[in-house]
Amino acid sequence: MRIHCKVVVIAVCFGVFLLLYFLGGNAVDDPLLKEVGEEPEEQEEQEEDSSSSQSPSQLEHDVVAKFPRKSPAGVGVRPEEPLKGRKQGRPISRGASVNAKSKPRSNVARPVTRRTKAEDVMHLAVVACGNRLDETLTMVKSALLFSLKKIKFHIFAEDPLALQFKERLNQWPRSVAAKFQYRIYPISFSVGNADEWKKLFKPCAAQRLFLPVILKDVDSLLYVDTDVLFLRPMDDIWNLLKSFNRTQLAAMAPEHEVPKIGWYSRFARHPFYGVTGVNSGVMLMNLTRIRSTLFKNSMIPTGLSWEDLLHPLYQKYKNHITWGDQDLLNIIFHYNPERLFIFPCQWNYRPDHCMYGSNCKGAEEEGVSILHGNRGVYHDDKQPAFKVVYDAIHNFPFEDNMFQSLFYPIQTKFLETVNTLCGRIPQVFLKQIEKTMRKVFEDKVVRHVRPHK
Repeated sequence: MRIHCKVVVIAVCFGVFLLLYFLGGNAVDDPLLKEVGEEPEEQEEQEEDSSSSQSPSQLEHDVVAKFPRKSPAGVGVRPEEPLKGRKQGRPISRGASVNAKSKPRSNVARPVTRRTKAEDVMHLAVVACGNRLDETLTMVKSALLFSLKKIKFHIFAEDPLALQFKERLNQWPRSVAAKFQYRIYPISFSVGNADEWKKLFKPCAAQRLFLPVILKDVDSLLYVDTDVLFLRPMDDIWNLLKSFNRTQLAAMAPEHEVPKIGWYSRFARHPFYGVTGVNSGVMLMNLTRIRSTLFKNSMIPTGLSWEDLLHPLYQKYKNHITWGDQDLLNIIFHYNPERLFIFPCQWNYRPDHCMYGSNCKGAEEEGVSILHGNRGVYHDDKQPAFKVVYDAIHNFPFEDNMFQSLFYPIQTKFLETVNTLCGRIPQVFLKQIEKTMRKVFEDKVVRHVRPHK
């Protein structure tokens, strides 16, 4: 009898316990659902503030990003590289396709992290034809060495070079490959005679004029020539997009700082921007604004879209231009000066800034931010100061110590150039790259060392 009583008591206690468990679980579920359904007011206000400064395409991306959807396969993974080492049921990287046998996701909405936003990726375009493979890869390397955000490279190249780019880029270490994506495009021109465009000034250089037309899904873009080297994070020039006012849609540096010795002010036979013209070797663009703008010109009073303007403008001035596509850009912004943002000369530092005497005050004060080795100075001995920097970055092994394998070789080699026109001002070349390397060292080493308790 006593045994039966004990069994009954245990059964009753167990039933009460289950009843309390189910009642308690339902009570806890409601607040969680409420938190998911209703975002804090402070977060909404922050999103409204940030959206007011974004372009239309960025706003569209943010709205779509708030709802769960599948990303296109392959984004975030190097071309032709399969996903390896993934187990079923484990988290996969953003953009990777989902295994059909993996566990189904919960229907409860999850907050989207900042990493999914488009502004976390910077876009850089370059056009390479002929023997520009090594020079272009050295430029890409310099951008990756110092930059903080991920970069997507848009590489326009002739067919023989396209395969070589893929082969070389896919050989880079995984730690470096994680910092960038790339896509290779054929050389193409949407209007006019393709052969005529291709031979304008340097081979394929006119391709940059068609970037707003080809890259329809890209909001903003930095274009650089193949002979450009980054001596500080690309993030810094990318942030200049935030300095554009409501009318500005592109940014370039002046062609020269001194009108008396500037080329455009002395020899141009066509309209050009400002007093000395602009150099298009480093060009920051808001492509969304360019595509939606009608540009004033000397041909019709109503204005023309970017694509409709290019060919008639070339036909009108083709017998009067010397520097090809750069001259056409100068003509466009001569008639539309309110559309152009001018950044200082240290963002596009060329031999002209030191071979006639130092005339870039910004570089003297802050150091060179972007080195532009036009006139072929990376590959001859006319301006050895430029060649020293190029050779050091070109020969630097990824993942080596930057101070030992990059900065010190540049500093040592500069001692051999002090008697040359540009080498006599070594602080101009060394100041910014030393500052950048120190910051990289602090970010990678110092800030990751936990203090002893």
